[in-house]
Amino acid sequence: MQFLLAFVVAAPLLGAAAALLPAPPGLRGRGPEQAVLRHGVTVTGVILAAAVALALGFDHDVPSRFQATTDISWIQALNVRIHLGVDGISLPLLLMTALLFFLCALYSYFKLPVGPSPKAFVALLLVLESGTLATFAVLDLLLFFLAFEMVLIPMYFLIARWGGAQRQAAAWKFILYTLLGSVVMLLGLLLIGLKSGTFDMVALASDNGRELTRTTQLLAVLAVGIGLAVKTPMWPLHSWLPDAHTAAPTVGSVLLAGVLLKMGTYGFVRILIPVTPDGMAAFAPYLGAFAAVGIVYGSLACLALARKGGKGDLKRLIAYSSVGHMGFVLLGIASMTPTGVNGALFANIAHGLITGLLFFLVGALKDRYGTADLDTLAGATGAALYGRAPRFGALLAFAAVASLGLPGLAGFWGEMLALFGAFDPAGGLPRPAFLTYTAVGAFGTLLTAAYLLIVVRRVCMGDPKAGPELAVADVQRYEFAAWTPLAALTVLAGLWPAVLLGLTDPAVQKLLAGGTS
Repeated sequence: MQFLLAFVVAAPLLGAAAALLPAPPGLRGRGPEQAVLRHGVTVTGVILAAAVALALGFDHDVPSRFQATTDISWIQALNVRIHLGVDGISLPLLLMTALLFFLCALYSYFKLPVGPSPKAFVALLLVLESGTLATFAVLDLLLFFLAFEMVLIPMYFLIARWGGAQRQAAAWKFILYTLLGSVVMLLGLLLIGLKSGTFDMVALASDNGRELTRTTQLLAVLAVGIGLAVKTPMWPLHSWLPDAHTAAPTVGSVLLAGVLLKMGTYGFVRILIPVTPDGMAAFAPYLGAFAAVGIVYGSLACLALARKGGKGDLKRLIAYSSVGHMGFVLLGIASMTPTGVNGALFANIAHGLITGLLFFLVGALKDRYGTADLDTLAGATGAALYGRAPRFGALLAFAAVASLGLPGLAGFWGEMLALFGAFDPAGGLPRPAFLTYTAVGAFGTLLTAAYLLIVVRRVCMGDPKAGPELAVADVQRYEFAAWTPLAALTVLAGLWPAVLLGLTDPAVQKLLAGGTS
């Protein structure tokens, strides 16, 4: 188990280095491009298999305990250790990350985005995977920061070199926003470590902020919270996200929504709630307010893009929907209750699966029609997917209704639990304010349903015989292989939420109890 976790974190870096080397003569296939793409599928597949083996070996009777731990002294002068481990909170995120990277590598094998060297593409993808997996596995504040920052450069290049229109501007906006947020976050992490005398996240969680004064906790929450809020992204620090999603290649958008946004909310749960509980409680009402505004703001922006004549780009619309969905995650965290935090963690996984599927579908739609402009796709000679590509249309409708939170699918449970948590927040938090946030969030679910149903009606419905005949390919075999696992897991999590909640709840209970089971 210890080896498996270390392998999952380190193997992508070794794979990235190997991707830059010439392929052995017997493994070149039809050429070096195919060889390096096959290499990417193989490495991500092996990492996924190792992550599944880690999950099978995980002791589900004690999910609140860190398992598969490695604890080695690294920088003695600063008391920084290479400390790895997983519990019921991080294991689902680790598995989802490994799955999404494998599906993206598989999709890219058949549909490589237009850009420079495939070797560089695969190497960047694997470096990105290592950084995201490490973020969910490390248990040292400085290692967390290094892993958190490790993802920025590969994602920047994936957008800037393999993206679409306006990719340079979008990539620069992404890197500047996230770097500025990270600088502030580093100051907060250093403040915690230096004032408490350790950077070990397990020890800090067990201490539950007793070594930190209230002023220190307030400063730490403000600094670390800004960095995490940018990555989440929380309104009003979200403006980099729509541009990045619109310009990114399909797999870049999938990974950005499915994995990178989860790093911010994971930091709130793993660091701020257990390490600075008093500071978090002081800022929780404000976090809840920003979350509630983000829910409605994201939905209204999507409604504006979805209306006729709005010239809305579907990728941009889904990006704004992520602002709303992550608002539910932040609202659950702000409640500081087991129900709300469990709902936030569930919504994290649901959003990764559903929005990952949506970006896959919209990217494929753009490849088929040459545009993601909603007015063009909804025109008389537009998509009419139910008639022209019925399986594609059915998948798009499925992903949309899953995203709006239809009961029985994964999107329902996270949002419902987050609202329940806000309805009855932790003691000491202003209940009237949180009741207001609950009402605003519930109204946001109606707006979400409105814009997603408008999108389905405009893109999927229509007369397929209107205008000139358009030959539109239905779902291809490689697309079916890449998309089916996400759809199946969305149904499984919706029908059997206890699989995920059984992992997260004991760990959340321990986290909120100050490190005691």
